[in-house]
Amino acid sequence: MIKTIVNQFRINWGGSSQIFSRSTVEIKPTQGWTSLGIHDLWEYRELLYLLIWREVQGVYRQTALGISWIFLRPIVNMLILTLVFGQLVKVPSDGLPYPLFSLAALLPWGFFSNAVMRSSRALVDNMHVISKVYFPRLVIPIAGSLSGLIDFVASLLVLLVMLLLYRMPLRWEMFSVFGFMFVALASALAVGLWLATLSVKYRDISFAVNFLLQALMYLSPVIYSVSLVPKPLQFLYQLNPMTGVIQGFRWALLGSGDPPGTMFFLSSVLVLMGLISGAYIFRRTERTIVDIL
Repeated sequence: MIKTIVNQFRINWGGSSQIFSRSTVEIKPTQGWTSLGIHDLWEYRELLYLLIWREVQGVYRQTALGISWIFLRPIVNMLILTLVFGQLVKVPSDGLPYPLFSLAALLPWGFFSNAVMRSSRALVDNMHVISKVYFPRLVIPIAGSLSGLIDFVASLLVLLVMLLLYRMPLRWEMFSVFGFMFVALASALAVGLWLATLSVKYRDISFAVNFLLQALMYLSPVIYSVSLVPKPLQFLYQLNPMTGVIQGFRWALLGSGDPPGTMFFLSSVLVLMGLISGAYIFRRTERTIVDIL
């Protein structure tokens, strides 16, 4: 928390006096659970933009193909899934061409997994900056999550080209993908905040994140349809927010399945609770984070 104290004092000389003011900036840890420091985040919004751009540049720095990987990654992932699960295993795709079926799921899942990876390691990777300069630490995981939006937009353009190649009709419901993306962003940030807080004390978290994301991928309908999940497990399966997000993408972009229902909104409430609690825990850990790191 930053507090500016302004002190005024008077100096007399030669029969006249003049008032001077001196400001002192006081930086101290936040107290209690009442504030998330939203005002501080707004004050440091330029730093947030800078960190987002640095994340984007850092991923593709010193690569032979450079920024073109933004478009190549979703295409390569789609081809691999299509070859293995669409051609060899022949996983049902709800009557849709498997390349479109998989790519519509890879859009939100790719964003979610990259956002979790970047936000979960944000504090440990930036310890050299955190220990020297003050700024709201919450800026770092937020920047890690938001930096994946550029990759998402590139993947969305690839999907739109695929829709034209397969002569799929364009629908007004496509604009609803931005609402589903907001849920994916909130989910990634909620998971990332909890993992970033834990990784400060337990460095094993950085290794466990890969296994966690791999397990979540198989527990989400990325490579298969929700219809393959046994009915007794449907309730627990639908509590996974990425299940609703992926279903929403396929419904909005491809016209597959039903629009989001009660379970999607219930899982969104769980995401909101996880995001708020993760932010509070993160802010509480922020008070002693320099000493731990």
